[in-house]
Amino acid sequence: MKLRVINTISMMMIMALYSAGTLYAVNDPSINDNTRSKIKSAMSEMINRNTVNNVYSHYDPIKGVLHDMELVELHDGIVKKGNYYVSCADFRNSKGQLLDLDFLVLKKDDNFVATQAVIHKADDKKRKYHLED
Repeated sequence: MKLRVINTISMMMIMALYSAGTLYAVNDPSINDNTRSKIKSAMSEMINRNTVNNVYSHYDPIKGVLHDMELVELHDGIVKKGNYYVSCADFRNSKGQLLDLDFLVLKKDDNFVATQAVIHKADDKKRKYHLED
């Protein structure tokens, strides 16, 4: 039951972002370097906080699979959609599959907090509910 509620909330967040308009995998030039640095730090903090023994676990609600992954790299691109900043990171799962996760980041006072990660691409194939066109 708990997992169903979490999945429902996740999908609602995704749909809200998607219905708000299109995101693009480019840098938003209006995001200054200080903000950009704080967003990347928030992503790194979330990844580090949820990494145990060099493994970041992420549940894939579309495939019904829990991926055990290692971080490959954070992407440079950051866009803003509504209250969220969105940036990506590449991970490789235990089967060697490359996964691109979108991280949703919110501003909190003078800092930023990554709140959610969504699989954007698997093996360079965009997901049907991805956050970009």
